[in-house]
Amino acid sequence: MVSEKVVIKHPAGLHLRPAGNLSNLAATFQSSVTMHKGNKTADAKSLLAILGACVKMGDELEFICEGVDEEAALAAVIALVKNL
Repeated sequence: MVSEKVVIKHPAGLHLRPAGNLSNLAATFQSSVTMHKGNKTADAKSLLAILGACVKMGDELEFICEGVDEEAALAAVIALVKNL
């Protein structure tokens, strides 16, 4: 299991397009990819779960990946979120 925290810097937060990009990217990995925001947990492979977390600018997210390709999954997800 690996994890990393990142702060959302995009003014619109994780709206539909970046949330879709995140879920599509996470789905390409075998590992589970979960996203934690405060006391909410969301499956990062689910667009509706990401949108349901209501992520806004300035929110801190923790991504946790667990599985055979966890390190690659975490690196890709963090890179995507940081480049929003």
